[in-house]
Amino acid sequence: MNIYNIPLKNTAQQDINLAPYQNKVMLIVNTATGCGFTPQYEGLEKLYKDHEAKGFVVLDFPCNQFGKQAPGTIEDINAFCTLNYSTTFPRFAKIEVNGANEAPLYSYLKKAKGSFLGAQIKWNFTKFLVDRKGDVVKRYESNITPASIEKDILMYLAK
Repeated sequence: MNIYNIPLKNTAQQDINLAPYQNKVMLIVNTATGCGFTPQYEGLEKLYKDHEAKGFVVLDFPCNQFGKQAPGTIEDINAFCTLNYSTTFPRFAKIEVNGANEAPLYSYLKKAKGSFLGAQIKWNFTKFLVDRKGDVVKRYESNITPASIEKDILMYLAK
């Protein structure tokens, strides 16, 4: 199995995968609309806009698993993100990132890149950087801002 054929759901709950993002550098993020890190949406959008033409994409996976900070429907989340942060990067169905109902994508990401804190996702806005070949190359915990990882993104875009 590779990252491109892991089953996912889009915001309409249709079965999809990451095949459309082959040969792109991906930043995969579990997000929440009511989190102290929610303002990172602004930085994620800036990264996306600044580097989309070079083959970079942010992939947003809303997660209500931490403090119930992503309440509401996917429509509510889309409206919030559009109104407050003008996000345009792809968003997917709400998921769980730990436990019995963990999304297969997150099982894959955590297996590829645990962290010094262990494999479990500790909070919203944990980020995984995936290179153009589909290899998970970096993991960033919630407190790491999008702006601070731009140099890594640029390095993988140049490869």
